[in-house]
Amino acid sequence: MQIYLVGGAVRDTLLGLPVKDRDWVVVGATPQQLLGRGFVAVGKDFPVFLHPGSKEEYALARTERKTAPGYRGFAIHAAADVTLEEDLARRDLSINAMAVEASQLDRDGEFDPAQVRLTDPFHGQQDLRQRVLRHVTDAFREDPVRILRVARFAARFADFAVAPDTMSMMCSMVEHGEATALVAERVWQEMARGLMEATPARMFTVLQTCGAHEVVLPELTQGHAGAGDHVLRMLDQSAARHAPLEVRFACLCLYAHPVGTPAPARDAHPIRQMCARLRVPTDCTAMAEVAARERVALQDCVNLAPGALVQLLERCDAFRKPARFADLLLVVECDAHAGDDRLDLPYPPRAHMLAVLAAAQAVSTAHVAAQAQAQGLAGRQIGELVHAARVEAVAALTR
Repeated sequence: MQIYLVGGAVRDTLLGLPVKDRDWVVVGATPQQLLGRGFVAVGKDFPVFLHPGSKEEYALARTERKTAPGYRGFAIHAAADVTLEEDLARRDLSINAMAVEASQLDRDGEFDPAQVRLTDPFHGQQDLRQRVLRHVTDAFREDPVRILRVARFAARFADFAVAPDTMSMMCSMVEHGEATALVAERVWQEMARGLMEATPARMFTVLQTCGAHEVVLPELTQGHAGAGDHVLRMLDQSAARHAPLEVRFACLCLYAHPVGTPAPARDAHPIRQMCARLRVPTDCTAMAEVAARERVALQDCVNLAPGALVQLLERCDAFRKPARFADLLLVVECDAHAGDDRLDLPYPPRAHMLAVLAAAQAVSTAHVAAQAQAQGLAGRQIGELVHAARVEAVAALTR
C-alpha cells in the first residue's frame, strides 16, 4: 500500500500558496484494508474514506470509463491494481495531476518542493512555470463540468492562460451539446466558487470564449449588448473589495436586467428564473432582485426627498435587514466605480444612504406606537405614524 498527496495541495505548494485542503490517493489497497485500519467509508459513487485521526479524505486509486452523457455517466474501477499514473490520467488539468508520496512529507503533511521526488507524468510542473491551464488527456471532453472548472481556475489564477488546444476542445464540447448535460447544482457550485476568486470576471470571459455561457447562463445573455463588459468590471470591483458572495452574484445578475429596460413581471424576471433553475440560495436571489430593481433609485438617492428616501429604505427592507442593505449599497458602489481601479474613491450615495438609515432607525417605534395606542389608534394607523416620524427624522438630517 502506498499513499500519495495529490491535486491542489501539491499545486499550491509548488506555487508557494497556502494549502486549504489535502486530497490523498491510496495505491495497492482494498476497501477492507482501509476499514481494518480504522478508516470510515463515505464515498457513494467510488471508494472514499475518512482518516481516523485527521478526518481528511483518502480515495482508492481509480479509473473512469464514459458510459452515458453528463458528469454522472461514468463507470468507476477502483482496485488494488490501478496505478498512480492511471489515477492521475483521469484528472482535469495537468497542474492538478501531480503527486508526492506521503513518506516524503513532514508531520503536517507539507513538503519542500526542492527536496521531494515529484510524480508528474503530464508535465504539470512545466505548465505551472509557463502559467498554462492544459487538459491532461482527451478524456477531458467526457465531463462537461470540466469546462466550468477551467473557467474557475482562470478566475483563481489571473496570470494563467487556457492552452489553445484545451480551449479548442471546450468549444467542441459546447458545439456538440456536451454542456447541455450539466446539472443545475453543479453549475451553481462551480459558479459560486468562481465568483469568490480574485478575478471572477475571467470565469465568465472563458465561458464566453468557448460559448458555454449561452448554455449554462442563458438568462444573462438577454441584456444590452454593451452591458457585458461593464458587469465584468463590476465583478472584479466586488472582488477587490472582498465582497461576500451575495454582492458578487448581484453584480453578475445586472446582466439580466440592464438599466433602461422595463421591469418584467416577478415570475417572468430572468433573475428569478435563473435562480430557480440553478437552485441559487435565497439570500443571493433576494440581493440580486432588489439590486436590479432599486439600482437607479440608489444611485440617485442624494436627489431624493425625505419621503422618497424612507420609501426606498422600506422597499429594500433596510429596517429589518440593515446588514443586507449595506451590502446592497456595495453593489451600487461597484456599479458606479466599474472600470476604475482606485478603490479609495469616495462614493457619496453610499455614505448618504447609511446616514439616512441611521437617522430613520433612531426613531423609537415603540414610543410612537405607545402614543398612537393612547389615542386609540391601531394597526395600519400606527404604521403610518412610524413612517411619518422617520420621514421627519430624515428631513431633519437633510436640513
